[in-house]
Amino acid sequence: MPTMNTLFTFFLLLSTEAVLCRASSYSPLIRSDLGRHPTDEQPLSKIKINKAFIDLHESASVQAEPLLLGLKGEDTAWVNVELKYPDPSEDDWVGVFSPANFNASDCYDESGASHEAPCICTAPIKYMFANHSSSNYVTTGKATLSFQLINQRADFSFALFSGGLENPKLVAVSNPISFANPKAPVYPRLAHGKAWDEMTVTWTSGYNIDEAVPFVEWGQTGQSQKQSPAGTLTFTRGSMCGPPARTVGWRDPGFIHTSFLKELWPNTMYNYRIGHMLLNGSVIWSKMYSFKSSPYPGQSSLQRVIIFGDMGKAERDGSNEYACYQPGSLITTDQLLSDLDNYDIVFHIGDMPYANGYLSQWDQFTAQVEPIASIKPYMVASGNHERSWPNSGGFYATTDSGGECGVPAETMYYVPADNRAKFWYSTDYGMFHFCIADSEHDWREGSEQYAWIEKCLASVDRKKQPWLIFSAHRVLGYSSNSWYAMEGSFEEPMGREHLQKLWQKYKVDIAFYGHVHNYERTCPIYQNQCVNTERYSYSGTVNGTIHVVVGGGGSHLSDFTEIDTVWSLYKDHDWGFVKLTAFNHSSLLFEYKKSRDGLVYDNFTILRDYRDVLACVHDGCEPTTLAS
Repeated sequence: MPTMNTLFTFFLLLSTEAVLCRASSYSPLIRSDLGRHPTDEQPLSKIKINKAFIDLHESASVQAEPLLLGLKGEDTAWVNVELKYPDPSEDDWVGVFSPANFNASDCYDESGASHEAPCICTAPIKYMFANHSSSNYVTTGKATLSFQLINQRADFSFALFSGGLENPKLVAVSNPISFANPKAPVYPRLAHGKAWDEMTVTWTSGYNIDEAVPFVEWGQTGQSQKQSPAGTLTFTRGSMCGPPARTVGWRDPGFIHTSFLKELWPNTMYNYRIGHMLLNGSVIWSKMYSFKSSPYPGQSSLQRVIIFGDMGKAERDGSNEYACYQPGSLITTDQLLSDLDNYDIVFHIGDMPYANGYLSQWDQFTAQVEPIASIKPYMVASGNHERSWPNSGGFYATTDSGGECGVPAETMYYVPADNRAKFWYSTDYGMFHFCIADSEHDWREGSEQYAWIEKCLASVDRKKQPWLIFSAHRVLGYSSNSWYAMEGSFEEPMGREHLQKLWQKYKVDIAFYGHVHNYERTCPIYQNQCVNTERYSYSGTVNGTIHVVVGGGGSHLSDFTEIDTVWSLYKDHDWGFVKLTAFNHSSLLFEYKKSRDGLVYDNFTILRDYRDVLACVHDGCEPTTLAS
């Protein structure tokens, strides 16, 4: 453990630097969206770290153990932190900082103003109150906390603060601890490539290409293994559009690698592992993973799809979650983990970690979903908490992304888009064709995205791929959510007014949305009118689209309006997800499952033939001629 002299010397060095360090001018992030949403404050934004001052107490101590983590290659570890402080209070807290030497070189103020040093200008990656596990801390001044850490390319230290989150005063700092290899490749996430027989593997490491060459070794069991190279990306503080992403929330993202595994056989199991070849010829390996390749487009086989939005992330050690920011996140994650063998592909349609400009949270999220995303294609969409920022080229001028303006999402996750800065794309899975729109960019008629949406919907051969799915993060269709009801629109303004003619013309089966944190299903509908009186079984002509809000992935729940919306068939104020099962070209099962128990609470079937898709419906007829 560092001596007090060492710590005082360290902070004395800080005080000699000319730093940009004053209380930040930005406010805690509140979802604005013209005042429609409830408060949605990132837990780390509650800490006024720029107001922190250093007052090390000679009788206070923080000790963390073990000192070295991941000795057997693990990328997650539990750490015990022992606190001693002779002047305890109930609002004392411990922050986890990484890198361990949080210092004045991290200070950045966009206004150019300076302030006296020493100061702390980097938010912790997580925090926990000192009395979290010891109710008698306030009387004894002693406590032991347990933190779960993930490998994030740097060492860690634990800092004890008094003064609460509003006026933090640093009184003690722990010894640094580290993973055995902080740069190790971690958290692989699979996604479809642009071709049906292509799978991409994206992962994070601390190795730049001048240190090691990234690649993936892969193949079928018992056959010779191939090696595919990987491209490497990263981004800098200057890539961020505003605070806190450019200021206290900034943390180096490391290096993001993507490899393309091509010419896969359909419906075939493959093994893979990630490698980094060092300059001396040795290789740093990840553990072994496996995945099942996609079926050929139109191929008839059992095909199962999971869809949800707005899951967020949460901490298994209980840190950060004092405001119930994303209380259902781990509930949904664990339910999906328990059922891994019973689905084939996942669509997370926006609002992933809710990092809101605190970049460390992207690592936390990729670690949380890694047991799913490393073996199932994990397809994502852009949400307001990934993209929205004023004057950044998006459709909305809100501060929901915390200054990220889409950069981390577009770098950390691969999607088969022509331009990942415009996050719309199509992908196939056997009998399904998916058109994933980007509701953070203009979708209205005449826009670039509108033209793409029509092209995507028109491109599918319904004889081969009968199940046509549209999705976007914001509700471009129908929702009984309270804030939409207050606006009188029951949708994102200008949503269905511009898009419903395309859904009708191309006979979209189901449209999925997130953004609203609950579950709701409509009747098959067109122009605000239910076009089918059935509730649980649909057959025959496709004369309207079913709209589904599935934004209850884990974030705090959204309220419904008390207005009776006649087109709404089922509502649920709970966390959950949808599972689609295509049995063949004529039979589709829709199930809504609650995350808390995995049971089905809403369902319907679609039974139909190809001629039912071809049939003429209102505003969905092909031109005809009387000529013979």
